[in-house]
Amino acid sequence: MSRTPAGTPPNPKGAERFNEERQTYAVRGSDQPDLQKGVEVIRETVRTLPTRPGVYRMNDARGDVLYVGKARVLRNRVSNYTQVERLPARLQRMVSQTRSMTIVTTNSEAEALLLEAQLIKRYRPAYNVLLRDDKSFPFILLRSDHAFPRIQKHRGARRAKGNYYGPFAGAGAVNTTINALQKLFLLRSCTDSFFSRRDRPCLLYQIKRCSAPCVGRIDEQGYGELVRQAKDFLGGRSSAVQREIEVQMAEAAEALDFERAAMLRDRLRAATFIQGSQAINAEGLDTADIFALAAKGGHIGVQAFFIRGGQNWGHRAFFPSHTEGLGEEEVMQSFLAQFYEEVPPARLILVDRELPEAVLLEEAFGEAAGRKVEISVPQRGSRRRLVEQASRNALEALERRMAERGSQAKVMEEMADFLELPEVPRRIEVYDNSHIQGTKAVGAMIVAGPEGFVKNQYRKFNIREAQSNDDFAMMREVMTRRFGRAQEEDPERERATADSVTTWPDLVLIDGGKGQMSAVKEALEELGVEDVPLIAVAKGPHHGREGREVFHFPDGREKTLPTNSPVLFHLQRLRDEVHRYAIGAHRAKRSRAIQASPLDEIPGIGPSRKRALLLHFGTAGKVRAAALDDLQRAPGISAAVARRIYDFYHPAG
Repeated sequence: MSRTPAGTPPNPKGAERFNEERQTYAVRGSDQPDLQKGVEVIRETVRTLPTRPGVYRMNDARGDVLYVGKARVLRNRVSNYTQVERLPARLQRMVSQTRSMTIVTTNSEAEALLLEAQLIKRYRPAYNVLLRDDKSFPFILLRSDHAFPRIQKHRGARRAKGNYYGPFAGAGAVNTTINALQKLFLLRSCTDSFFSRRDRPCLLYQIKRCSAPCVGRIDEQGYGELVRQAKDFLGGRSSAVQREIEVQMAEAAEALDFERAAMLRDRLRAATFIQGSQAINAEGLDTADIFALAAKGGHIGVQAFFIRGGQNWGHRAFFPSHTEGLGEEEVMQSFLAQFYEEVPPARLILVDRELPEAVLLEEAFGEAAGRKVEISVPQRGSRRRLVEQASRNALEALERRMAERGSQAKVMEEMADFLELPEVPRRIEVYDNSHIQGTKAVGAMIVAGPEGFVKNQYRKFNIREAQSNDDFAMMREVMTRRFGRAQEEDPERERATADSVTTWPDLVLIDGGKGQMSAVKEALEELGVEDVPLIAVAKGPHHGREGREVFHFPDGREKTLPTNSPVLFHLQRLRDEVHRYAIGAHRAKRSRAIQASPLDEIPGIGPSRKRALLLHFGTAGKVRAAALDDLQRAPGISAAVARRIYDFYHPAG
């Protein structure tokens, strides 16, 4: 048995202390599933485990993570997996695949819970409940790093200085709210560079969505008052802000300042619109997140409502995966831990059922947020009605999804039959190229599965060898690189399963006709890959507008589908998606080339020095023509760097 330092997993918020006590315990065995071998691996690990809190990872023979778990006492928890007769069939399969374990000790079980959620999100193990919708939630950001703060939509890491308000359920809710807030508080939404270049008000000022601080139509003190009101409104004091605007409107009317009174009236209407469009029956409830779970036919859905300042900031349905054989309370608990891995928890979290480790969740969320967090199961009153409303929404969303998936499953079965596949494909790869007369050529691959597009599996290929306008050579190069690497990474050609999307596809679609099919077939035969189904999709007359796509098979046969066929619509959607992705990759490459500077080719000249040279000389051409003495006088350019630049342009000198 070996005992070596493990790789560094991502730290939970404020949990750098994990770095001091991280150990890996690994026992390698055969590659094939073997229940007894897995038990031996776990027993060897248990012998050296501490009686401390921590997180354990079970890995298969390739090192892929099968499961991530947390424990108050690691030795006791992990030893349970050696009693296989007490384990359900699902966990017995996991143990049979286990060939090594990784252990991370923590200072508390709450810290272990935070780390567990991070590692599940990072590794997406096949035996953990997974929150499939990992798209980051949008926030409203009111920045504080400028004399005239900007209001904007924000996703991702919250590094910018300012106040964040959210989460909102979707971008639509954020955009609608920001538009109304601009009418209400006249805050700028432009970038700092745009702001600094203005010499007259932009259109937003004309349509009364900005107070034009860029050209002095409002001073810093007046703008600061608008910012204060916006913070109060977003912070839950909307009624107070409305009363303040009403008083100001009345004062303006009494002073016969009817233009100002009309402006304040419009702002008051904007406030009423926000409250009306986001109103929810949440009496006495200021800030809370509400969750309810519905289960039907072996599927689970979770509905979430977000309430901030007594206003509904949207709702979203989630459908966790890998829930087979688990209790609903366990699924809800795992869902919440992953959900709040990036989203800051509300002070109050309302759920529709008792959770087995609610106190631990409260402790972990409170530690991450730096304040108290309460998880409650309301029994009566308005809070109970809100939870019941979430429960109804959860069931309705789950039923809609099951109906949609039923229709999708039927389409997939019909597609497999039409394309003469042995079974319904779980991983479909679609390929296309994009270029302009052979320049800046890019190959693109998208991946689709039973759940739709798998965007984190998309790949683009910068064409290196194929020259001129040879689409066939480009496709051969893409296929050679794609499947050559697949043979290295997964020589056993493991196929996708219900729990994962693996390396090898069940179907390859090519955007093209007979020529592209021949090029792809030839490339795969040279690699010894002959068992991957290939189909080429060629546009029909008028570039496919009439739905007359022709499907080319490797043996030369051709097929078409009726113009109103759901299978045709599905295949067109796949083709259109890879076309979109390929064009986007090509445009990005072309844009980078346009923005490139001759200075980029000089060794040792980074962005800062390039910027300094261009500011001093004006253009790259003047840098090239500059004498050595002139280069040395440029700010930030030492004598050695100046000599390097001069020698690059004057090699003979």
